[in-house]
Amino acid sequence: MKFGLKYIASVIAISGSLFAYAAHAELAPTKLETPSQVIASQVVSFKQDAQLIRDTYEPQLYTLPAFKMGHYGLRMYRQTLDPKYQSAIWADMARVASKLNTVAYEMNTPEQIATYSQKRLDEYVGDKDERSQRRYAATKKMPEYIYLGVGLLGSMARANEYGLQHKEDLKLREIIRRYDFKKYATDTEMIHAWAAQLANQVYWLRQLGEQDVVDDFIVAFKQAYPDSLDSTLTDQQYMNKIYGMTHIIFAASEYYQHPIKESDFQWIYDYYRKNVDTILKRSKEDVLAEVGINFLLAGQDDDPVVLAMRKAIQSSINKEKGMVPSVDGDFGLVHGEHRNVLAIMLLDWQQPHVAPTVNNQPKIFSSVPYGLVAKGNLN
Repeated sequence: MKFGLKYIASVIAISGSLFAYAAHAELAPTKLETPSQVIASQVVSFKQDAQLIRDTYEPQLYTLPAFKMGHYGLRMYRQTLDPKYQSAIWADMARVASKLNTVAYEMNTPEQIATYSQKRLDEYVGDKDERSQRRYAATKKMPEYIYLGVGLLGSMARANEYGLQHKEDLKLREIIRRYDFKKYATDTEMIHAWAAQLANQVYWLRQLGEQDVVDDFIVAFKQAYPDSLDSTLTDQQYMNKIYGMTHIIFAASEYYQHPIKESDFQWIYDYYRKNVDTILKRSKEDVLAEVGINFLLAGQDDDPVVLAMRKAIQSSINKEKGMVPSVDGDFGLVHGEHRNVLAIMLLDWQQPHVAPTVNNQPKIFSSVPYGLVAKGNLN
């Protein structure tokens, strides 16, 4: 991690944000440390707390479901290139292969897609939380989105990142081409329900060389969430907005593989800096960590927002349990995996790596699950 004059000069500037977070978290504000103390002690303590969370998760990593195991292992591998995460990556490949096999061979007709999507959508019926109600209301008019966006695209994009594709890649692409994704990506209600997911999906489509609706989505996103109306948003909707912004950055980096040029997303970084107090007050730890990581992807390690987010996350760690609990005080490893792997990355950031890929890490792909082949190796 690099610390320049900008970092030292900016420490005092974040004091208001840190005190705001302390008040929000019902913590007694403490005296802000001097720049030398921050450099000498805080960085060490951030890394120590990241290791504390690792020590909680990694002995039990292979007890987690495949999706969670892969989520953790892939992110840690892209940070460290440590081969100890290879088995988790293979489990993720197996999950991807299973999903694409199902789509290719068992569930691809319009009737099958409609039945599957409606069944998944019906799972939201009866849920009382705002997010679920918004997702049901928005998606019931276009239920196929559940199949296309939430299922198929993510698996195809992950295989693509590995340097793989499904044996029936052309068939899968034909399914995508039946639908105009712009309809989902520019619908205000859909953005209010699925902002982060849509951000991922429009970039996945671009990555796959299919429909490119990234710019359309960003225009629609700004219209759905004008900054002037922030004060009218519920906390759930405010977090949905910030989640959407963080995932635009993540998806553009192909999930921690490529650095980001801040000027390409200046409107997002300017918003974070201007509204850091509000973000700290109104957001869960997952969101706070993602905001900080957005800056790290842009090489802005010494931006005051990063330190503010790190201190906020650090203060939320339960040292006895060795993890960041949920806002409700839950310490479940499965449900907490997302926020805790983000906390590790924020507190002990390494650097982006384009990995793992068939070409760069061939040992990981010496045996791939059925259905997946190296890109370009279709029969």
